[in-house]
Amino acid sequence: MKTLPFTGSGVAIITPFTNNGVNFDELGKLIEMHIANKTDAIIICGTTGEASTMPDAEHLAAIEYTIKKAGGRIPVIAGTGSNDTAHAIELTKKAEEMGADGILSVTPYYNKTTQKGLIAHFTAIANAVKIPIILYNVPSRTGMTFSIDTLKELAKVENIVAVKEASGNISYMAKVAAEVPELYIYSGNDDMIVPALSLGGKGVISVVANILPKETHNICEYYFSGDVKASRDLQLKMLDLINNLFIEVNPVPIKTAMNLLGYNAGNLRMPLVDMEAGNLEKLKKSMADFGLKPM
Repeated sequence: MKTLPFTGSGVAIITPFTNNGVNFDELGKLIEMHIANKTDAIIICGTTGEASTMPDAEHLAAIEYTIKKAGGRIPVIAGTGSNDTAHAIELTKKAEEMGADGILSVTPYYNKTTQKGLIAHFTAIANAVKIPIILYNVPSRTGMTFSIDTLKELAKVENIVAVKEASGNISYMAKVAAEVPELYIYSGNDDMIVPALSLGGKGVISVVANILPKETHNICEYYFSGDVKASRDLQLKMLDLINNLFIEVNPVPIKTAMNLLGYNAGNLRMPLVDMEAGNLEKLKKSMADFGLKPM
């Protein structure tokens, strides 16, 4: 049986920035907020954390800080993916040395690869460490999708334990669940948490949990406790807000929402820029309709 790093709601946490780097004081406050609100894991330096614009020293410092701040109270999953296998191995080994509970590794982007290349890439990463590895399938960003046969092959590797499934394709997710039962599934889409759980999924790696940590945890908790109606109703109640958190490319809306709610999420790093005025108003309205109070 593969070791699962967490069950429930893992927050794809934003990285709060100052003009000079990571705002570690604010990051610490966010970690404490998530622990207090029952978030089940912290995923640091993923897509939502803007890892693609973080130099290695900064990237690793954010991972190390999060692990130390969490202090074993909540699992920490480190984003260490790269389109350069050697670089991914280097980051992953350092995250393991720091005490990460697992890593999230995205399919190679831009240079991409073949299915044979995916097997070689992730097997090499897995063989370099002992901690659990979550594969990250997000074809809208990478142009790559795991074939079912590739996932079957990767599932044979002991510490490749799960896939963050962010294709938005429920039929594909069902195929993974049916044909590769050795791999656990996390939803990578906040609008598909309950559908993923209904297929045997173990939780979500969530963007909306940055501002609705307890509610996102509860969607999972209700489902796992057998109250499917409560889980579904909460999923549907959150749907309009979730949709507007993706009205522009993530993490532009979620960092905007956090700043509107009084968090010091800080600036976006270029090429990400401020929201279009019309989209901002839609986001504010959906926040207010949910009962949040944007400034």
